Amino acid sequence: MHFSPPASLAQSFKDRGIRDIECIFPDVSGYPRGKLMLSGSFAAGGELRIAQAIPMQAVTGEYSYDPIFPDEDPDIVLVPDYDTLKPVPWATTPRDMAIHDCYESSGELCQFAPRSILKQVLARYDAKGLTPVAAPEIEFYLTAANVNPDVALKPPMGRGGRAEVGQSAFSMNLLNELAPFWDEFHAAVDTLGIRGDTWIHEVGLTQYEINLLHGNAVEVADQAFLFKYAAKEIALKHGLNAVFMAKPIAGEAGSSMHLHQSIVDVGGNNIFSNADGSESERFHHFIGGLQTYLPDMMLVFAPFVNSYRRFIKGSLAPVNLLWGHDNRTTGLRIPRSGPSARRIETRVAGADANPYLVLAATLAAGLAGMEEQLTPTQALEGSAYDHSHDLARTFLVAHDQFESSTSARRLLGDRFVTAYASIKEIEYQNYLSEIGAWERRFLLPQV
Repeated sequence: MHFSPPASLAQSFKDRGIRDIECIFPDVSGYPRGKLMLSGSFAAGGELRIAQAIPMQAVTGEYSYDPIFPDEDPDIVLVPDYDTLKPVPWATTPRDMAIHDCYESSGELCQFAPRSILKQVLARYDAKGLTPVAAPEIEFYLTAANVNPDVALKPPMGRGGRAEVGQSAFSMNLLNELAPFWDEFHAAVDTLGIRGDTWIHEVGLTQYEINLLHGNAVEVADQAFLFKYAAKEIALKHGLNAVFMAKPIAGEAGSSMHLHQSIVDVGGNNIFSNADGSESERFHHFIGGLQTYLPDMMLVFAPFVNSYRRFIKGSLAPVNLLWGHDNRTTGLRIPRSGPSARRIETRVAGADANPYLVLAATLAAGLAGMEEQLTPTQALEGSAYDHSHDLARTFLVAHDQFESSTSARRLLGDRFVTAYASIKEIEYQNYLSEIGAWERRFLLPQV
């Protein structure tokens, strides 16, 4: 937990006129929380604390009173990762930000912080001389401003004075339609060091996707976290909303966060391939681990009530964890590649999921599969939609399965699972307190 800031920080802040530092960390929902600290204090290594409950704050702003959280609500210490220190592109006056780790007073990583959970899983790989390589694909919508939550989200007006009408996948004209936003957003992405590979216009009304370049799991999770933060901030500057809900608009495509993963050894060799280029036993065991353990952790991949609206047969969202080569109907797809780039694309997570937890859950499941030498099903040929819907269909089913799962507790930590399930129960009870449009539309006149 001890750290020393780079000696050059104070002068750098002075030269660039930096007064404040955003000391941020991802909470359980992947939302940036933290404190603003004077740059002088940050450069001097001033200690920064925050209440232990904050990493597990619900999206409603509520906190859990489960006994897993101490009544005293003690402090945790925020420790900056200086490699993440970057300018804040959307700030009105010069400001920097840095992602922080959350530490208990004992010096251990906070068991409730998502970045900690991922680091703990990665430590198991490191102990075996293995390093995961990951690359997420993140989908999101740009919508018009929405000041009334009772009104459905709508596409914004484009440069021609008209809104999109849909079905414009891979359109270059429509990728350029909101050019002022994209120009500023691309500049922000570059400033933050987010390494994008390709951008496309997706199927939905003003729906887009970025493919991040593969890399170290924590660094990639940090980039996904900052990508969502930047998209929301830049969108607001242009009178738009960047929306990462799994199913934000009825009748339109859902938004996913597909995750590509491979594992390399100390020599940089992809362990999913044998020397002759064929699929290795560990490749199949990793798939076996995903098939065995991910169903119990569905609440990580689909964390909200809205998340389950995305899983519709025939919509390119998976309904089971069958696997196949270059098969987009399966939950686990093996893209075409050479042996050195052999990887598994897990297609379950929504864009609303926390990237740190998605990475932690998939990597923990895959490692367990390799350790236990679990055998996967046969690779599927044909449509996975012709097979059973094995993934949890509703939030409550996923919640109960996660909370009672001994394997989820073993892979992610007993205290974390208890805390996460408790927070999700609070959010669900809050959801039940509101009456929606469907109830007024059909129940009011007929019941």
